[in-house]
Amino acid sequence: MVFYPCPEASDRLLTKEATRRESMSTHEQARPSEGPRRATQVRRIFSEIAPRYDLLNHLLSLNVDRRWRRRAIDELEWEKRPEGIYLDACAGTFDLSLELAGRDGFNGRILASDFARPMLVEGRHKLGDLPILPVCGDSQQLPFPDDHFDGAMVAFGVRNLADLSRGLREFARVLKPGCRLVILEFSEPPNPVLRRLYLLYFRRILPFVGRVVSGHPWAYTYLPESVKEFPDPAELGQLMKEAGFEEASWALLTGGIAALHVGKR
Repeated sequence: MVFYPCPEASDRLLTKEATRRESMSTHEQARPSEGPRRATQVRRIFSEIAPRYDLLNHLLSLNVDRRWRRRAIDELEWEKRPEGIYLDACAGTFDLSLELAGRDGFNGRILASDFARPMLVEGRHKLGDLPILPVCGDSQQLPFPDDHFDGAMVAFGVRNLADLSRGLREFARVLKPGCRLVILEFSEPPNPVLRRLYLLYFRRILPFVGRVVSGHPWAYTYLPESVKEFPDPAELGQLMKEAGFEEASWALLTGGIAALHVGKR
């Protein structure tokens, strides 16, 4: 298994005590930072919670996230290019890559990119001999040539980009013309009653459970904070068009808890 070099020092596995003493010092760090500090913050969070990431993902979403990922792959149109090369950006522990690689008739390759190396390391036991290559890379400066991929996908990652527009332009750059980018991201339900219940869970219950299970005091407080400041689905669709996608559509999932965006390069 090959890992490309990671930016800065994130190619090493971060030791728990050294990083935790620094990152657990204040809950203010749960507030999303801006610019280069955002990249440092996000890399640190996902490096530290990597050992409990899969468990918490499925626990906190009641396994609904698995259905969302299946829907995302359905929209990728990989059947048109079953032997193509696909990008899974902000890949984490490879759940989206695994969903594509496991589809009947898929004979292509997947480059699974993430700039938090501990996430890639944590998920590598799931890969076996599947055609998934982990790549340590930053989605804002992807280490791939122009017009390289037959499709690209991101699950719950664009929200963490320090410069969202720059990241979307990078996805457009590495996609072949006519190919699709599929984005899964959290949203807030438009129904007022459902939104109140959702926000109660998302801002109160989820951070508490996340803190207990992960042992990290603020990573799961960062999550709802990052969703709160993120563009709504219509705004994200417009940003995709401005980044170079000829078409951009979106649909709400599970009452608007998440949104699925599809852009055509």
